[in-house]
Amino acid sequence: MPLPAGLPFQLTSGPPDRDRVALTFHGQGSPEIATALLGEVASAGARITVLAVGTWLDEQPQLARRILDGGHELGNHTLNHGDMSALDPERAYAEIAGCAERLERLTGSKGRWFRPSRARDCTPTVAAQALRAGYEHCLGYDLDSRDFTDPGASAVRDTVLGRVRPGSIVSLHFGHQGTVAALPAILDGLTARNLRPVTATELFS
Repeated sequence: MPLPAGLPFQLTSGPPDRDRVALTFHGQGSPEIATALLGEVASAGARITVLAVGTWLDEQPQLARRILDGGHELGNHTLNHGDMSALDPERAYAEIAGCAERLERLTGSKGRWFRPSRARDCTPTVAAQALRAGYEHCLGYDLDSRDFTDPGASAVRDTVLGRVRPGSIVSLHFGHQGTVAALPAILDGLTARNLRPVTATELFS
């Protein structure tokens, strides 16, 4: 699915005049939790975007195909999930290219989206290396669920539903049981507001 021409490199939210939001997940952690989360998403008929960590793909290669077979989208969240903003250009490139190689090997595509680890946006250095690796966009977000702090399912639900709006890109994480527990209420809340969870590509297309 092509993207519209003229989109900026850094994307933090989608069009505010459509009934769509993108739930994006940092992909690493327990395969059991990831599988449970994908099950909840499938039950609701939603689609998500997973930004996978390369070392996680090494450990759980079967989940790459599981994500794509579910109608979801898979992108690049660096090889080792380090502080990308602190790396020199060559090390930053190695982190991006290393994850891209794993995605290509497992799925036949490096994915459309790159998101830097431990950062919301790409620094100029990271942006240059992402472009060098073949990524045309850095996928940020405008709503941070803070689920990685394990505040409990109700807090994750309230953060997302309290701040979500048409066009939002929501940052969530695999690997946290509270996220799985919060997801049914989040998906129900989006439905009640006539907001449809779609992939990042669908958000902008």
